[in-house]
Amino acid sequence: MRRILVTSALPYINGHIHLGYLVEAIQTDIWVRFQKLRGHDVRYFCADDTHGTATMLRAKSEGRTEAELIAAVSAEHQQDLAGFGISFDHFSNTDSEASREICHDIWKALRATDMIVEKDVEQLFDIQEGIFLADRFVRGTCPKCKSPDQPGDNCSKCDATYTPADLIDPVSVVSGTRPEIRNAVHLLVNIEKLHSFLDEWTQSGTLPSESANYLKNFFLTEPLRDWDVSRPAPYFGFEIPDSPGNYWYVWFDAPIGYIGATNEWCAANGTSLDDWWKNDNAEIHHFIGKDIQYFHTLFWPVMLKTAGYTLPTKVRIHGFLTVDGKKMSKSDGTYIKAATYLNHLDPAALRYFYASRLSSKVEDIDLNLEEFATKVNTDLVGKVVNIASRTAKFVADVGLSAEYPDDGGFFADAAAQGDAIAEAYENTDYSRAMRMIIDIADKVNPYVESNAPWELRKDPANAQKLQDVCTVALNVFRQLAIYLAPVLPQLAEQAGELFGDPITSWEQARKPLLGRPVNKFKHMMQRVDLKKIEAMIEQSKEEAAAESVATTSSETTKWDDAADALAAEPLASEITIDDFMKVDLRVARIVEAKEVPEARKLVQLTLSLGGDERRNVFAGIKSAYDPADLIGRLVVLVANLAPRKMKFGVSEGMVIASGPGGEDIYLLSPDSGAVPGQRVH
Repeated sequence: MRRILVTSALPYINGHIHLGYLVEAIQTDIWVRFQKLRGHDVRYFCADDTHGTATMLRAKSEGRTEAELIAAVSAEHQQDLAGFGISFDHFSNTDSEASREICHDIWKALRATDMIVEKDVEQLFDIQEGIFLADRFVRGTCPKCKSPDQPGDNCSKCDATYTPADLIDPVSVVSGTRPEIRNAVHLLVNIEKLHSFLDEWTQSGTLPSESANYLKNFFLTEPLRDWDVSRPAPYFGFEIPDSPGNYWYVWFDAPIGYIGATNEWCAANGTSLDDWWKNDNAEIHHFIGKDIQYFHTLFWPVMLKTAGYTLPTKVRIHGFLTVDGKKMSKSDGTYIKAATYLNHLDPAALRYFYASRLSSKVEDIDLNLEEFATKVNTDLVGKVVNIASRTAKFVADVGLSAEYPDDGGFFADAAAQGDAIAEAYENTDYSRAMRMIIDIADKVNPYVESNAPWELRKDPANAQKLQDVCTVALNVFRQLAIYLAPVLPQLAEQAGELFGDPITSWEQARKPLLGRPVNKFKHMMQRVDLKKIEAMIEQSKEEAAAESVATTSSETTKWDDAADALAAEPLASEITIDDFMKVDLRVARIVEAKEVPEARKLVQLTLSLGGDERRNVFAGIKSAYDPADLIGRLVVLVANLAPRKMKFGVSEGMVIASGPGGEDIYLLSPDSGAVPGQRVH
């Protein structure tokens, strides 16, 4: 019997459980249930990821403590996950004393091995809110490809990674103001010291080949960068004991939450944490998304190795979820919360569809909603459940045959495939397992159809044959229920009730049930109704709209913008709409930008209005912008301004900017989606 500890990535306390996170939760739960069916000692631990600036700000805005916020949201998370049959041995949160204890233990080991270095780090500081800004609280223009409105850590357009301080024109999403750069002492882990260990460990078969190959590049090109693991106050988290005023960064203590949850469970069950996290005979399996593999495959093993904890046996990594071929969208109604789904559809349907798409590879999966309905209705309702619904009622009075009939090898063949199906589950190649299981159903359904028990029952002379046909069909159905039990635990429970024999072991698929009663058949699976899918989408749109209104309302009062700028430059006198309509404002793209050496303030811009239409514009922005950083940027152009002859050439328009001047000049840019030539109304 194997001793196996399993974790899935921690849901963030400031987010809802949605269909994207459920890819991972369902994938993990399936694997855990499979291992339990195989008779192994398996424990599944998870927790809410609670620390960080976002938690602090949300609790403040809602007028409650962080502990109160965590308790309320954690209850919602656990309810949503339970609704999809996700079964944990213990669910905790990273603000627990059990996690704090492990943080101290690992930190002490890092200090003892001289892995911690101190550095002055440039970080963006929100002057209005009085806080240092984490990556997620900064938006700006990518320093590499110049795409606007990018987050503070990596660009969604070109995949470049950087720090928030590298952004062009950064803006705090907390206050809407421009942050300033401040220096603060940070504590970092020198992971380069374990370069050789990480190179060997990441290539040892612990990771999927795609991830191992991706990480190999980190070890070939240059030394590994130190990992910043502290944040200065104010910050919600655990204060670092030997560095007052500094707190462990959320990604330091988030994975420690796995051990913290185990620690709590061990204390409650009278067992030792070392039996799981310091035991060479215990297996540790992490299930995560590819977006956080960097933390789990470089930083986390360094922490575990240094502190003497067991390293992961496998890190199982999945891709992203798209819906109807596109990224989940609140405006489209495809950013679907778990609770919203449960209002309309059967969770078993989603569990099966995800299983039919998940493989051992790091691949994205698409939830095509029409395909989802068709596959569930065809495979589960039309093939698997159909076997029992068409036969069970005919033997409700007599039960199963005393001896197993000649079935042409159906049962034996299905039993023989158990090992291959188990291997597919073990390797998280669920899609292969589902294909093999449905292939069995595809073979037995024609058997039922050709023997037509509904016809046999009409002639008493066919009573034995009727019982034998139903015995074959129902035993194969039971095999299917056993093989599907990790994916569809409710169906397995219903099958157990039908035969009065609970499904508890994978080995039950090898031996048929004989000479026992069959209980009254009860409805087992709901068909997926497209109208219910449409209703779910509409509810998601309404929820997104309501949240947007609530956010706008709360942020209007939260920002409390100062009146200094308006006082310095009062509003101009009124104009009519006709006056305004005379100004032709157009979206334009900067395709060339260069300094004007003889001019103190000017930059010469070549603007594209689409196609071959170009404009030469001189803009007084040299004090605020490096010309090289402007290439590719969208701006707003006064396109019908009369050309102005200047010393350096003719300026054919004006770009729109705000600010008092000097270094405080801010070019106005349209949102993503705008294209050169469009009129600004």
